[in-house]
Amino acid sequence: PLAPAVKNFTLNFTITNLQFTADLQNPNSRRFKSTEKVMYHYVSLTNNALLGHTVSQRTFLTFFPRSGRHRDDTNVDAVCSYKDNANMATFDREKLYQELSTMTNNVTKLGHYSLDRSSLYVDG
Repeated sequence: PLAPAVKNFTLNFTITNLQFTADLQNPNSRRFKSTEKVMYHYVSLTNNALLGHTVSQRTFLTFFPRSGRHRDDTNVDAVCSYKDNANMATFDREKLYQELSTMTNNVTKLGHYSLDRSSLYVDG
């Protein structure tokens, strides 16, 4: 049998109580590493919503400033990989969105971070 294909999906959201600073673009900075660690934890929680697909540890995070009048907020892109197993249910981005919405109190809280309620987007 063929090995399961590795596929990607992207999560985008905005953290409103994490002020963007240049050190969030430096993967070697202490601030990047501590924020990345917290984000990895929350991204790993998506495994519960993936109907048996498992998100790999190869998630790639990018932090960047929000544009416009809220430019102190931090946008987060998380490109996640998972194995597409033919014996499992098909990846359902709408179900994942609903699960993430529930996990984040209707897209308002991610642990100690506050989220822009209209910022969650799942692509995949």
